Amino acid sequence: MRNVLVSGGSRGLGLGIAKALAYSGFRVVAVARKLGDHLPPVRAEIEREATGALHFRPYDLSNIGGLAELVKGLSREFGPFYGLVNNAALGTSGILTNMKDAALEELIHLNVTSPIALTKYVTRSMMTGQGGRIVNVSSVVARTGYSGLSVYSATKAAFTGFTRSLARELGPLGITVNAVEPGFVDTEMTHDLTEKQRAQIVRRSALKRMPEIVDIADTVDYLFSDKARMITGTTVTVDAGTTA
Repeated sequence: MRNVLVSGGSRGLGLGIAKALAYSGFRVVAVARKLGDHLPPVRAEIEREATGALHFRPYDLSNIGGLAELVKGLSREFGPFYGLVNNAALGTSGILTNMKDAALEELIHLNVTSPIALTKYVTRSMMTGQGGRIVNVSSVVARTGYSGLSVYSATKAAFTGFTRSLARELGPLGITVNAVEPGFVDTEMTHDLTEKQRAQIVRRSALKRMPEIVDIADTVDYLFSDKARMITGTTVTVDAGTTA
């Protein structure tokens, strides 16, 4: 069974992705600060119905100094990794001129530095000749912009260059690297949107709706499949046509 690490996989979009990959037969290791209430019932469902598996290991991904040992320990426990989904991120909003320096630094640290470092160590585990998959979860605001999300947008835009260049670095090893760019999805990150803002987003979309977690998860699942073996260095937008 191929192993996949999903960061921020204990709830919301990360858990949706972990579930989709487990149903496709992967052994998924969800990493997040705490287990929470949402993962256990999903894990029980997967044990009953899926061909894959879902495990959880607690870790604060802001602790970059311990990432090497984390990945080494997981590789010893489960075997080398085949894939990685960089999903964990902070969605802190705020007008730039009003943001505290500490909040700005925290966003960049967790949304950029941490996933890049995690990718470094997981990639080392993937260098076994079996190929592999890396998917970075970005956001449409990286391209379109959104008032109050300038720093968050910058951190997500960083994934574009990272994805393209890493795809070239890892291509000779048979490892594909892609990004998924969700639109506004109904998760904790969008709970601050007013009904007026939600209605405006729906009105702008070609499909007149907001994408759901399952829509993003299915896209990641596709990029992990053999059908996507020739897709690398690209960004797939899943936003119900909001940016069309």
